[in-house]
Amino acid sequence: METEKINKGRKYQQVIIGARAIFLSEGFEAANMDVIAQTAKVSKATLYSYFPDKQSLFIQVAKSECENQADNALKIIDQTQSIDKVLYQAAAYTINFLVSDIAQQIFRICVSEIERFPILGKSFYENGPMMGQAKLVEYFIYAEQQGYLKITDLHLAADQFTELCKADLYSKALFGIQKKFTEAEIDRVAKGVVQIFLAKYGNS
Repeated sequence: METEKINKGRKYQQVIIGARAIFLSEGFEAANMDVIAQTAKVSKATLYSYFPDKQSLFIQVAKSECENQADNALKIIDQTQSIDKVLYQAAAYTINFLVSDIAQQIFRICVSEIERFPILGKSFYENGPMMGQAKLVEYFIYAEQQGYLKITDLHLAADQFTELCKADLYSKALFGIQKKFTEAEIDRVAKGVVQIFLAKYGNS
């Protein structure tokens, strides 16, 4: 079976949605393939025809989540706006995702299982941070061409942008100090990201 055709199938999407719910509520270790099949309303045979084990299923759930976030970001962020507005939108979107339940759960699972299943961490890194970095680099190249930015190391700048988005709120979410954040809290961090980033890379 071709992967592309499988990905578009209704039952395949049911599996991804069901698995996402179970991984989010139970964690990786406690998640059970039988329960995932029941939640997804598919047979165990159907589930295993797509994914031979829990590791490969989790990898695809994480990959799908990151792809959805990247696609949504591109729809929401209007790259024709001024540089500060685009960077603000990108920062606010990134912060909201970083502190979300699904992002936190995926990160914790990858860290806790990395010794037993190194492929989990590698896959999340490639489909999460690296994918986000690539999207930022694309915009930075455009912004440089327009004369808005001046960057010598695009990939480092993209990584720095993401790390700035982790200020304050991310650690609170990661350590369970705070789970929900107000728009004002997101706004405060996002504005700080833009100010610091443009102070370093703004071409003014």
